[in-house]
Amino acid sequence: MISKRRLRVAWTISGLVILFMLFDSISKFFKPASVVKGTLSLGFSEHHIFVIGILGLLSAILYMIPRFSVLGAILLTGYFGGAIATHVRLDNPLFTHTLFPVYIAVLAWAGIWLRNEDLRKLFPLKKKEQTIGQKKLDQANIS
Repeated sequence: MISKRRLRVAWTISGLVILFMLFDSISKFFKPASVVKGTLSLGFSEHHIFVIGILGLLSAILYMIPRFSVLGAILLTGYFGGAIATHVRLDNPLFTHTLFPVYIAVLAWAGIWLRNEDLRKLFPLKKKEQTIGQKKLDQANIS
């Protein structure tokens, strides 16, 4: 059972990621001058803005739905990977531009990890301690 505090923290972290992605994706549909200018400076054409917005929005929507949150996080990770590649290609500053998508991806996965028991079992922070019986079996298999 997940504690209420852990669940609150998890949804707060996930909420930050969701809000960022919704703002970023939806702003691409309205194409304000800053979005167009930023997209062009990254080497994309203006007609790519809508497609990038759709990809980000679909990933964020899947991430919001608990049943599909892991799929959404995987898609967001790919989306952020494209952003990282773009910034690396342009030799943008490391900590403010290139790694920013990494920060968001870490938050996205942290939010899911905190609220999803199966994910915590798959990626535990600490290794399970072996019982004495397991150690004897391991030693017997080695010899």
